[in-house]
Amino acid sequence: MTENDGWRLFRGDREVRPLEFPAAPPWRQFGGTEPGRRARHRPYLIGRTEADVVSAALHLRRPLLVTGHPGTGKSSLAHAIAHELALGPVLQWPVNSRSVLKDALYGYDAIGRLRETHLLKERGGPEPDIGTFVRLGPLGTALVPRDRPRMLLVDELDKGDVDLPNDLLTVFEDGEFEIPELSRLPDTQAEVSVLTHGTDGERVVVERGLVRCREFPVVVITSNGERDFPPAFLRRCVRLDLPDPDEERLRDIVAAHLGEEALSGVDDLLYAFLNRRAPGELATDQLLNAVFLRKGGMNLDAEGLLDAVLHRLGGAV
Repeated sequence: MTENDGWRLFRGDREVRPLEFPAAPPWRQFGGTEPGRRARHRPYLIGRTEADVVSAALHLRRPLLVTGHPGTGKSSLAHAIAHELALGPVLQWPVNSRSVLKDALYGYDAIGRLRETHLLKERGGPEPDIGTFVRLGPLGTALVPRDRPRMLLVDELDKGDVDLPNDLLTVFEDGEFEIPELSRLPDTQAEVSVLTHGTDGERVVVERGLVRCREFPVVVITSNGERDFPPAFLRRCVRLDLPDPDEERLRDIVAAHLGEEALSGVDDLLYAFLNRRAPGELATDQLLNAVFLRKGGMNLDAEGLLDAVLHRLGGAV
């Protein structure tokens, strides 16, 4: 083994060598205290001006529309707010081209209920509880009436259907929605217990099919700017554009995640990163990856190390 060769976990020589894996980067550590959830209370640096915009959205009970290039910390901001304000686990709705509003509000397993009804009738049992087949989505769970709001992250809304922002307007304005499958039930079934979004198995009672919040949830909506939103939607949001971090902020980010000692001997990485970075082409976490590998003894020069982990985010691979 050559000097500084210990970082090579895989060598491609087909020799079996059981080993103890080294510690993962802080941002890739799993196994939080709550089942099914990663620990997300990691360092998050934000300027005073940007923090004031967040506070304005909180005061106004308006969704915060966060824009910026990939890797500027848009999604992480939601986790930082939830941690600092003790709002509990973040409810996440990752939007894609097939996303519709109903999926975020609730799901109803009609086929499962029909199947269960037939099975119970054959055995002479009672009709199954409809609440067993209704589960609130992330937005629906965020609107459950509580004394303290929940945090909802609507991630990459610009990837959704062009009509989706307008579909959200009524729910955001009214702070409520109806579950028709429950509102049509007789008065004897006015209250139905349904599951909420998440892995904790929480159930809440829905009265006459209406879910209406007491405190409007803290809503963070992220966008990579792939398309514009309707003026009516923008008017109802507080907008925050996160800038690309400069050299000083990059140093602060590295120190916050990896410690002050990580700044020693990484000037070449910072210089190469800043030289390579064009708007929207590189993300801050890519620099963190390079610094972490340098700390672990990866014996490549700055250009070679950055070539390994800094692939441009635009264009072909």
